[in-house]
Amino acid sequence: MLINPAKNRAKRSLNRNTFRGQSAEQSSPRAHAIPDMKTLNRLARACGKVHQSYSDFVMLAALLAARSSEVSGLQVGDVEFGKNLVAIRRQVFPGKGGLVTKPTKSRKERRVPILEPLRPVLERLTAGKQPDDSLLVGPKGGYLTTATVRDATNWDGIVAKLGLPDLTRHGLRHTGATWMADAGIPLHVLQDILGHASMETTRGYLHPDDRHLASAAEQANAFLSAAGQRPGACDAFRGRGNAVGSVLVPF
Repeated sequence: MLINPAKNRAKRSLNRNTFRGQSAEQSSPRAHAIPDMKTLNRLARACGKVHQSYSDFVMLAALLAARSSEVSGLQVGDVEFGKNLVAIRRQVFPGKGGLVTKPTKSRKERRVPILEPLRPVLERLTAGKQPDDSLLVGPKGGYLTTATVRDATNWDGIVAKLGLPDLTRHGLRHTGATWMADAGIPLHVLQDILGHASMETTRGYLHPDDRHLASAAEQANAFLSAAGQRPGACDAFRGRGNAVGSVLVPF
């Protein structure tokens, strides 16, 4: 099939303009995350009605903040209960001629702490298996991909019923990252967990609130109050302002 490059460029331009028109909150990866654990469990149960592996996929992707291809690439030996972590070393995804196995997107191994809600899932998936075995396989024993999960579970219908019509499989990674950020994990640690090359990418998961501004206002007001109580403080500032023909702010 022939592809019109002009059409593709126009489409990409339209998408960029649409993105620019969004508010910072709408364009944040946080906007594509599941709000709470209760909703995640509901999603996992709904997918599990089709097959248990789809429920496990949801839990692994969300609670490891992992890409779909990284979930597919997990092996039993990547789960280290003694260190309470999962090592994400590879990704598996569809390519020309079949499935492709490659290192992670950053080409570096990254380690993710095991969160308690995920522990029973990992214990069940690793039981009785060899270290080189795939951690998660589909109903027919093959790899799960984002497309197979979408099609097999009627993903769009499930997330619409949950009130999350825009949630994609990649939104599961956004979910885990958002929850870890809200838990107060230091930014540099979160960057390592997510495998981001840039700190600015990780910063997008921080809560876009104005609490830091309120704190700044309290500090400034306390300073102004203290300065106003010192004898001659205001006169000194007024004098300096008159000397240069302008009013100076005392900080």
